[in-house]
Amino acid sequence: MVDPDDVPAEYLEPIRAACLALPEAYEEPAWAGTRWRIRQKTFAHVLVVDPDHQAAYAKVVGTDEPVCVLTFRSPGDEMAALVAGGYPFYKAAWGVDVVGMVLDGDVDWEEVGELLTESYRVQAPKKLSQHL
Repeated sequence: MVDPDDVPAEYLEPIRAACLALPEAYEEPAWAGTRWRIRQKTFAHVLVVDPDHQAAYAKVVGTDEPVCVLTFRSPGDEMAALVAGGYPFYKAAWGVDVVGMVLDGDVDWEEVGELLTESYRVQAPKKLSQHL
């Protein structure tokens, strides 16, 4: 069994840095893994999915092995393009604007930073996000 709080530092640290660089963003433990919020709205969540304990995630990701995933918000056209491109992106089974990304050895951290900033823009008050 994998502890869902065991997100590898190689993934957690760059996500943390990108999220906490955004105005008023803060980090907190989630039901599994770690999430980042603006006010009371989650804009990013990273966790290790264990198919034995997070079956809904594993089914959407399409794996029966533990895997690290990042979920974030994305506006319609961008979300459609990401999901249409396939792996490592997928449409989450909840929320109309939630995209998942499987984290593996080929992560483009610059792209992840841009996606997290866009996710923040989706959730943040206009006053905070207009200058990003």
